[in-house]
Amino acid sequence: MKIPHSHPRYESLIRREKLADGVERGLVHITGLIAHGRGEAFDYLIGETTIPPALEAEKAAVAALMLAKNPVISVNGNTAVLAGEEVIEFAKEINAKIEVNIFHRTEERLRKLVNYMKSLGAERIYGLEANAKIPGLDQPRSICSYEGIYSADVILVPLEDGDRCEALVKMGKIVIAIDLNPLSRTARTATITIVDDVTRAFRNMITIAKELKSMSREELEEVLKKFDNKENLNRVLNYICKRLKSIYKSSLEDSHPSGKR
Repeated sequence: MKIPHSHPRYESLIRREKLADGVERGLVHITGLIAHGRGEAFDYLIGETTIPPALEAEKAAVAALMLAKNPVISVNGNTAVLAGEEVIEFAKEINAKIEVNIFHRTEERLRKLVNYMKSLGAERIYGLEANAKIPGLDQPRSICSYEGIYSADVILVPLEDGDRCEALVKMGKIVIAIDLNPLSRTARTATITIVDDVTRAFRNMITIAKELKSMSREELEEVLKKFDNKENLNRVLNYICKRLKSIYKSSLEDSHPSGKR
């Protein structure tokens, strides 16, 4: 389907087409479309843009990953299709490993995703090893690579499920989540929660990584120290509430231009 650039929902429709194509190619599980739709609803609430609290979280996330001994980016089907190229570029900027980890796990789909990421330019993708397991997690995403997710000290988990996020935190890892729902279990459990669209988030973090490269380790630690995830999520919720009130007020004024109701 050819979508004209003039369409007011152009970016949103492009993402939907990418996911639909991903389903046909066996990269995205059909339930990934439901998950994306849920996230898209929250994106409407923040105005489909990167809001200030998200940008602060992205900066803290980059600092944490740059300070890490073994930083790892976990990738599922939706992330690969929506932001695969950005993930690879960001991983190179911060010298991080990439591992494919999926809930609806089959060897065929896993291999397709690994090969897809390599076709986009990734040199090494973890995930096929299946030589370790996240303790306390009774689901397919517990299966992982020892060199990747299992031994990571800082892990970026875009479009995450809450139970794996909790299990990773219990392992003592710094967990960075990208989640458009600030009320989700993942958002509330992660060490750093980025409430932003996954593609926007990675593009922002690529830019931030280039800016922070000149910082010393002490300066990066200070960036991380100043970040409070709970407070940041409160700011996101306040932003959404204020924005919705403003939209509602404007709609009332448009309906009653004379000021009479």
